[in-house]
Amino acid sequence: MFIAALILVLLSGSMHAVWNLMTKKSLNKTVFLWSIHIVAGIILFPSFIYELTQIGLTATLLGFLALSFCFQAGYLVFLSKTYSYGEMSQVYPLMRGIGALLVPIASTFVYQESLSLMGWFGLTLIIVGLFFISDIHRGTKNQSTNSRKKLAILFAVLVGCCITGYTLVDKHLVGHFSPFAIIEISNISYIVISTRYVLRSKKLKQEWQRNWRTILVGSFFSPGSYILFLFAMSLAPLASIAPIREVGTVFGTLLGVLILKESHGARRIAFSAVITCGIITIALWR
Repeated sequence: MFIAALILVLLSGSMHAVWNLMTKKSLNKTVFLWSIHIVAGIILFPSFIYELTQIGLTATLLGFLALSFCFQAGYLVFLSKTYSYGEMSQVYPLMRGIGALLVPIASTFVYQESLSLMGWFGLTLIIVGLFFISDIHRGTKNQSTNSRKKLAILFAVLVGCCITGYTLVDKHLVGHFSPFAIIEISNISYIVISTRYVLRSKKLKQEWQRNWRTILVGSFFSPGSYILFLFAMSLAPLASIAPIREVGTVFGTLLGVLILKESHGARRIAFSAVITCGIITIALWR
């Protein structure tokens, strides 16, 4: 069962990195994210309503749904801000790294799961690699660049906190809803939060004219990446598989360096190897 979960998580991480690359390359990040969620939201809405009619909604379950709604909305709002200020090869590892750090720790308290000693060692390797890839310890003489970097790091940390939040909440919801229903909560949350801005921006037509192909691909990759992860959560302990999903960090770094031609490429790729070692350690000695 763990091997099947491992394969799903690796695919999930790869797809996640690709649609984040698409977001970074878009003209308007908020409009692009709204577009990929409106397409997926329309497709999944009928099945979501059907599931709601089949499940006895208790106050506790409604509370978890509301929490997931808030964390998912915050994740996407902060994501658009992060990519407006930072390089992908810098902020993507940081966003994913916060989740890699907090999810296993929190899951030991919330779900009584645990990692072995080697598992925690692997987790440490991941965090060290993410720290150096993120460049949070390096500054420049350009004040404007430093200001943008600080904003990028701030929003990336907020994204990571939201990742931790919805991962822990959705671990509970996956026992009551299908992965498709849970991903629809994300779609609805961002549609509700961002529709007013998108319509007032008057940039929707321009975004679709320029990026309609990537919007359609992103409409599949964005929900698809998390749906695969939700299926994996039903097969293996959260503390073991959540850090392994961070293999997407390696892909994201490579995409930023090789495709977007971002700076510090050699060093960031080198520390991706450290992350990979951490992922393998967790996978083998979970």
